[in-house]
Amino acid sequence: MDERTIAEIAAWATFAVNGVAGAFAGWRWWEVRPSDAAWPLLRAGQLFAVAQALVAGVLFAAGYSPRDGLYWLYALLPVAIGLIAEQLRIAAAEQVLENRGLPDAQAVGALPEPEQRSVVLAIVRREVGVIALAAGVVALLSLRAALIA
Repeated sequence: MDERTIAEIAAWATFAVNGVAGAFAGWRWWEVRPSDAAWPLLRAGQLFAVAQALVAGVLFAAGYSPRDGLYWLYALLPVAIGLIAEQLRIAAAEQVLENRGLPDAQAVGALPEPEQRSVVLAIVRREVGVIALAAGVVALLSLRAALIA
């Protein structure tokens, strides 16, 4: 198997996993229906993005020359997108609490049960939305990497 084929396989796999994960999680976000399956899919997409970056690093060290030099950007940028998305995900809970005038997570426990569920659902929904959007961006970047590898 030649280097171009390896680069293409890594990029297509990353595209497929992130595309499915982003679409599924985005759909669940849209319907406001949390799913236990969304997070493993989204994490698998992040794992594939890291794997693609590692493959690109090995190919670079081996002297691989892609058809377009932008391949390196499209192969490595998904990791940065994932890191930024994780920072936004972490901030999601704080934002929801702030929007509802709650000083901290302990204040949620003092709310009536239906309001507690509402706050938790809002936090989970925001977190899933951020990571699903990132998965969609990663899928598009990986598609581009596959096409120019």
